Amino acid sequence: MKMDKTALPAASPELEVSSPRFKAVGILQHPKIQKAQEFGCQMAEYLEGLGLEVYRSSTWDDAEVESWIDRVDLLIALGGDGTVLKAARMAFRSGTPILGINLGRLGFLSELKPENWEEKIRDILHGQYWLENRLMLQAKYWRGDDLLAVYDALNDVVVSRGSLARTVRLDTYVEKEFFTTYKADGVIVATPTGSTAYALAVGGPILPPQLKNMLLIPIAPHLSMDRAIVLSQETIVDIKVSTDHPAILTIDGQFEVSLKDGDVISVTAAPVESHFVRTQDKAYFYRTLMERLR
Repeated sequence: MKMDKTALPAASPELEVSSPRFKAVGILQHPKIQKAQEFGCQMAEYLEGLGLEVYRSSTWDDAEVESWIDRVDLLIALGGDGTVLKAARMAFRSGTPILGINLGRLGFLSELKPENWEEKIRDILHGQYWLENRLMLQAKYWRGDDLLAVYDALNDVVVSRGSLARTVRLDTYVEKEFFTTYKADGVIVATPTGSTAYALAVGGPILPPQLKNMLLIPIAPHLSMDRAIVLSQETIVDIKVSTDHPAILTIDGQFEVSLKDGDVISVTAAPVESHFVRTQDKAYFYRTLMERLR
């Protein structure tokens, strides 16, 4: 029987590695980071040696990952924060916990460094970890009455101008009531996770990742509302594009979609959250934050 990934019980300290509580593990590696390829191979051999079933794929192989993501009890992401973002979008609907190992630059989202990875993973197999739940966003792309696409985001959903250095008008509705028209380079709807990403770069507040709030903040507003707004998890934010030149929708800063005048992006909290494996104490976020800000 498949275990409930969102409510894994704590293992007893005497549990042997030869009888791991995880039965299958997925490894997601960045295809352009050579170190990720090497670590992926080493980890696969190590985990298989413990009797676990292992699946290993590139972050670019969406279809391949989809074929096995429901079978694994843990997803290890090898790369930078971008790799973890991709892993979250792939894994959160199946409830698969994510363990990030930082091979990139910032490592805000990763839990482990490459050093002593065998020891740390052995501890996790012993049950020495806790699960951190993080809010995800869902963005629906409407053109008139037609729903063109649905996107998931861990960091943020951004509606902004295209390549031309001209502001766009974004009629913004909160809970279906008109809120304001932003005349700006764009608008960010971010999660607490995303508050340390693009939203931070434009002057937004830093939110602890465990909060269940959404952040609404304009990008370079011109003669319009210039304050960040913190919204509740249940809030619906609708953004209607009004422009005579190209605008774009960006999801987690990783891919973009061209928008036309009159298109609407409706953003809500996703129906389920992502789950991150943590081995550090719960003050880790503040330590990591100060290290990165220095």
